[in-house]
Amino acid sequence: MGAILEVKYFNTFILKKICNASELPLYNGSRGVPSSVNGGFPVLPLLTENSFNWILEESRIRGGYNNTTVDFGAKAYIVEDEPRATRRFNALIYSGIFNSRTGINRTNVFSVAEDITKATDPANGGIQKLYAEDTNLNILQELKCSRALIDKDAIFTAEGGSAVTASNVVIGTIQPYPGKYGISTNPESFAVYGFNKYFSDTNNSAILKLSGGSITPISEYGMKTFFRQELSRVNNIQGVGKIIGGYDIYSKEYLISLQGSNSFKTLNFDEKAQGWVSLFSYAPDQAFSLRNNFYTVKSVGGNANVNGAVTASTNVIVDGVQNFIEQYSTVELLVNGIPNYTAVPLGTTVVSFNSATGALVLSGNVTLADNDNLTFGGVAKLWRHYSNSVNRGNFYGVDNETSITFIFNPNSTNSKNFFTIGYEGSNGWQVDSFVSDLTGQNTQNNINWSSTQDSNSLISSYYEGEYVVTQGTSIVASDSTANEIIIDLGASTGVMRVGDIVNGPNIPSATIITAIDNSQQTITISTNVFASTGDELTFTGIVTRPNYSAVPGAVTPTSERYYAGFNRKENKYVANLLNNSLPSSGEVIFGDQMSGIKGFYGEVKMSTDAKTDPGGLKTLFSVESVYQMNNGY
Repeated sequence: MGAILEVKYFNTFILKKICNASELPLYNGSRGVPSSVNGGFPVLPLLTENSFNWILEESRIRGGYNNTTVDFGAKAYIVEDEPRATRRFNALIYSGIFNSRTGINRTNVFSVAEDITKATDPANGGIQKLYAEDTNLNILQELKCSRALIDKDAIFTAEGGSAVTASNVVIGTIQPYPGKYGISTNPESFAVYGFNKYFSDTNNSAILKLSGGSITPISEYGMKTFFRQELSRVNNIQGVGKIIGGYDIYSKEYLISLQGSNSFKTLNFDEKAQGWVSLFSYAPDQAFSLRNNFYTVKSVGGNANVNGAVTASTNVIVDGVQNFIEQYSTVELLVNGIPNYTAVPLGTTVVSFNSATGALVLSGNVTLADNDNLTFGGVAKLWRHYSNSVNRGNFYGVDNETSITFIFNPNSTNSKNFFTIGYEGSNGWQVDSFVSDLTGQNTQNNINWSSTQDSNSLISSYYEGEYVVTQGTSIVASDSTANEIIIDLGASTGVMRVGDIVNGPNIPSATIITAIDNSQQTITISTNVFASTGDELTFTGIVTRPNYSAVPGAVTPTSERYYAGFNRKENKYVANLLNNSLPSSGEVIFGDQMSGIKGFYGEVKMSTDAKTDPGGLKTLFSVESVYQMNNGY
């Protein structure tokens, strides 16, 4: 609130009263003249409200005649011909020296009398990254990489040669590295280990290594097309992404994460293999190494549903929590993507959260309806990789499967039938897909063109694919002409479960049990039948190994065990390839009528299952397939 005050004395200050932590009054930091010398704060009602929160104070000490006057002191100024700011995006400037041992600190001194600036070519864009290395300063612009000599300079001969000499110049001659490469606008991709520097260049669709005075595009090592496509997706019309780089000192690999607006690709480069070796299921905000450990930082938000309406309260009960709710996380109620600050005021944060009870305490009062969905902002989390305290493949508390995709392509010019697949390694691998190459384009109407390929059914792992066959019998207790049969439970033997195949007089093939009611001694089957009193019914079922405990007394069944997926022989896992593809033009036998996958090559994806030693070590040393040449039909 403003006001016009009639002040009769010149050089008078208007001070506003505030209170410090101990509730003592302060007037612009002053406590006034001590009362012991007849001092104190004069009280003058200047405004109609808060009248005792304002005072007038004389500019002269104690208000005495010709006493010392409070003043602003000397003002430093400079006259400039062009008093306008200039942003020199391609230039460097350095200050005075700093020496902690002698107490000299001139980091705020920028003397215009000295030559303290050094500029690069503005045609190469702005300077994005500086990295000091020994007595050189690496300068990474958007379109060019250079280095500047530190505390030395270069003398050039008439023939164009150069020699380095000592100099009092802080930043010496700028010398460009060969090649038209830069760091674009992604300095966050920069990482260093030893004398190798790694970074991305989206302008050239390349990932680069700067080492020994030369730049090498390591994205050319078998991944040129991949990086051309993925780097173009980082910045697009949907938004500006980021490229996070870091050196993994634990595995001695450069990690880079290409993060667009709605997707990401994280992978690493191995110097020893001279190639890109793995893709990862996480997208870090930062990545770095420290003392032989590799760390990433990730801000992970969360969501939760309100369990019970709340009116003007800081206490909320939530359920259905997704991801994380952390102390100090921001809280919002989004309605069609727009925050509702009436229900949840701006700046509301989490004070505490009990994950067991769902009790949530907030920093301010909120008004919420039952089942409202709250959004919680992310809190940065430090994650140490390669830790034995979490499952393998677990990143930021989420378990991820491990998979590998490869190609069988022996005798590449001949069509083949792939009959089996086998591998040497750990138990717990399954085959998600085994598909052949695509046929040429075919059409029936010269309008719609399509290709076909052979494919297989899922091949379960050795553990998940193991099963036993259960057998059971019972007697029909009363005639039935419907799909509900009354049985004599007292005369029943063996195992009888929903899903078992039912056999007996007048029972069609493939009839299964759909429900069992022990209290009524009835079973419901998948079709209507005519069952006579005294008919004997048999039940045949399959129980897989992960579900052995669901069968009474069958945790470790003594029955013969079978394998629907991989079988283990001499510590090698093998399985048949079962074709489930649709017919294509010219095929006489197709799908499950034939065995194996037909094609010039086969693309295989294998992954770890969810049941075998979750989070344990899974190794895969080699994969093989038995195949036979064919004539292409």
